[in-house]
Amino acid sequence: METRDILYILCGYLCGSVLFARVFGRLLGHCDVAAESDDNNPGAANAFKYGGFLCGLLTLVFDIAKGILPVHMYIRGLDSDEYGLALALVMAAPVFGHILPVFFKFRGGKAIAVFFGVLLGLFPVFMMPGLILAAAFIFFSVIVKISPHYYRTVASYGAAVVGVFAFGQCPPAVAIGFLLSAVAITLRLLRSTEEKESIEVKLAWKH
Repeated sequence: METRDILYILCGYLCGSVLFARVFGRLLGHCDVAAESDDNNPGAANAFKYGGFLCGLLTLVFDIAKGILPVHMYIRGLDSDEYGLALALVMAAPVFGHILPVFFKFRGGKAIAVFFGVLLGLFPVFMMPGLILAAAFIFFSVIVKISPHYYRTVASYGAAVVGVFAFGQCPPAVAIGFLLSAVAITLRLLRSTEEKESIEVKLAWKH
């Protein structure tokens, strides 16, 4: 692993460690959006709910951006034969930073928006991983309807991991980065303090 790889992994983790819901919540809403929420999640949804529209919008944009930037800038400097394990770690770094932020005593959020940013950072070189995750969410929201959202998210990530390894049309490093991030997010969801309702599964063509 070269110095450039280590720097991008470190920068990705540090970017992920900035919890913009807390930052903008205090700047704009004068509150700690995570502390006021039921699930203690410093994410965009709680930023909208407790900090207001502008707080939520800025949180969403910056959370996505901190996933996009390190990944996009890293792959811009590589040839197609240089996609090694370091790329997987660069992909996972912002996600792990958001979940275990060094700036907030390793108490972070779920990193769902951050991971979408990571996948957007792969565009246009690798489009399939992002499309597969989006398709999984749509499938479990429209065709096989899983509720509440907590279980839908877990199912979507599980199905997307299988889809990326089977049909992702990407180097192994990208698939491994996807797997590492999906596992970290799933574990964070399982550890969430939010009240979990019973799972309900419905087929779209049945009422």
